[in-house]
Amino acid sequence: MSQPIRIATRRSKLALWQAEHVAALLRAAHPQTPVELVPMSTQGDRVQDRALAEVGGKGLFVKELEVAMHEGRADIAVHSMKDVPSELPPGFCIAAALPRANPHDAFISLRYRRFADLPQGARVGTSSPRRQSQLRHARPDLALELLRGNVDTRLRRLEEGALDAILLACAGLERLGLGERITEVLALDLSVPAVGQGVIGIECREDDARSRDHLAALHHVDSFVRLTAERAFAQTLGGSCHSPIAAHASLDGDTLTLRGFVGAPDGTEVYRDHISGSTADAAQLGRALAGRMQAAGAGALLERLRNEAIAAS
Repeated sequence: MSQPIRIATRRSKLALWQAEHVAALLRAAHPQTPVELVPMSTQGDRVQDRALAEVGGKGLFVKELEVAMHEGRADIAVHSMKDVPSELPPGFCIAAALPRANPHDAFISLRYRRFADLPQGARVGTSSPRRQSQLRHARPDLALELLRGNVDTRLRRLEEGALDAILLACAGLERLGLGERITEVLALDLSVPAVGQGVIGIECREDDARSRDHLAALHHVDSFVRLTAERAFAQTLGGSCHSPIAAHASLDGDTLTLRGFVGAPDGTEVYRDHISGSTADAAQLGRALAGRMQAAGAGALLERLRNEAIAAS
């Protein structure tokens, strides 16, 4: 029997669903190759009482999986691409992207049918600086509260009556069979999604030819093109985990349209813009949109946020 492909994964219900999904696809594509899961707890999973930005950012969900691959305890890692920093460590690559699920944000409430129906001062739970910035810009009256934990924990806080509404990613809810909990899918004009939201990406070492060969059968080119534009946008901006940055790419034939957002955490200063061009120029379009928004004032805002983060650390 051939050597197994070992998948490093977080232990959360959603992460395990994603890893099992990739395992099933690999088994179907390569019936002769065994596939094993290597579940592990990451720092991002262990710290639940503070915002991610305070304890190291989204990369906390990724670093320990990369260590496992570097040390030879795992071959590949399965990620929600919105959790992956825009720059990977040397020696690692995203070898495959699966077909993108619904990339939008979900409004979930037991009391109100639409975001627009929320009354003055309503309590809304979200842990994302990106969502907080866009919500505060649209509705400065809302009382935003920190919302950490897995999907079940977040839904439980809503059901206990502590919050009037919460925001989550549509893709995660739908993958867990909880799509019926979505009260409203938020429009891009209100909430531009996180970079890579809805995309499952598979990471491996660049020099691991065997894993890359196996993953080629799972790769979805259109999803990867959209992901490339969004990640180039974020990487060019160079924002930290404290920086509200968002991007969403869509395809119409060979034309890619990228929409970008940069904002202050309190929502008082925001920048929005979009760009269109050939899918062959996905990364270039991402960099161009970032450059245009930097020149419009987003660059100075991000620099100020970086300095504030350094001063507070």
